[in-house]
Amino acid sequence: MIRPHDSLPYHHVLTLPAMGSAVRIARETTEQVLAEWGVGPQEPCTGPVLLILSELVANSVRHAAVLSPKVTVIFAGGPDAFAFGVHDRHPYRPALYTPAVAGAGRGLATVMELTLELGGSAVVRGDADEGGKSIWITLPLRRAGAPGAR
Repeated sequence: MIRPHDSLPYHHVLTLPAMGSAVRIARETTEQVLAEWGVGPQEPCTGPVLLILSELVANSVRHAAVLSPKVTVIFAGGPDAFAFGVHDRHPYRPALYTPAVAGAGRGLATVMELTLELGGSAVVRGDADEGGKSIWITLPLRRAGAPGAR
């Protein structure tokens, strides 16, 4: 599994069975991780992070579970950034920067819209053996009262 955010000081890893309850558990864990790292509900990215994470975990459960019985969420954080990757062992790598197609789900389009609106970035990284991938989202933190906070 690729961890592109090893330079950030805080890390947490959550591995779950690729089933519907993974979305709720990942969301609750994300809330706990953010709180432990001092990122409160007033942080502009908190709500969007929960939605983005829910979409990515749901996509892994929905589309990758046949080849990937587990989904892993890797969290990394620091004073100015929060990053997370959702990893599964399905080799398909979705295109992140394409418009939603009529009739298709809007999950990844929503993920990208929110990520870009918050000044963040997204990348798909394949496993070394090409048997899986991680979708990494990195968002800047604009803490209330900090210089440059909105």
